[in-house]
Amino acid sequence: MTKWAVELAEHDIGYRPRTSIKAQALANFLTEGASLSLTRPSSLPADIQPGKPWVLFVDGTSSKEGSGAGLLLTSPTGEELTYALRFDFPASNNEAEYEALLTGLRIAHQMGITAIRVRSDSQLVVHQVRGEYEAKEDVMKKYLAKVQKAIALFDAFEIERVPKSQNKRADAMLKLASPSFTHLNKEVLVELVKQKSID
Repeated sequence: MTKWAVELAEHDIGYRPRTSIKAQALANFLTEGASLSLTRPSSLPADIQPGKPWVLFVDGTSSKEGSGAGLLLTSPTGEELTYALRFDFPASNNEAEYEALLTGLRIAHQMGITAIRVRSDSQLVVHQVRGEYEAKEDVMKKYLAKVQKAIALFDAFEIERVPKSQNKRADAMLKLASPSFTHLNKEVLVELVKQKSID
């Protein structure tokens, strides 16, 4: 502790007590380095209210600079958790949207959430998940199968397409995952995803 205190003293760092955040479960989960695999949660955190739906906003995109995703998870009592992903593999816009959805569902499941409402601005993904569009490409079929497997882990699931204007916060997290904002990685948690969820 003394060694770290000496090392950090030169940076003029101020410390403040953190205000209480009920949904701290996600941050604890991420810092402990737990796997995001689809396994049953060991115990339900005290602040997770079973049966009450959480709202998950997802957005993913691909560009010349790379691809990534942004997530915004809101509890029934209004606490918000934000998450940014940068993909270390080539992905189309639709693949990035599916990656965002799958990661959001994995995180929600690991937190012990049993009811979730997903909001996405991707027409293709929303309609494929609802069964209104057919997945024709092999890659889309694999993603759809993964999503259906993840959905089965929830007692209640709903997905709805929202206009881009209602998905601005997830879009903002997505922009933070862009290589242009690499300098913010120490202030905002951005996860580098090495491989596709379907691999």
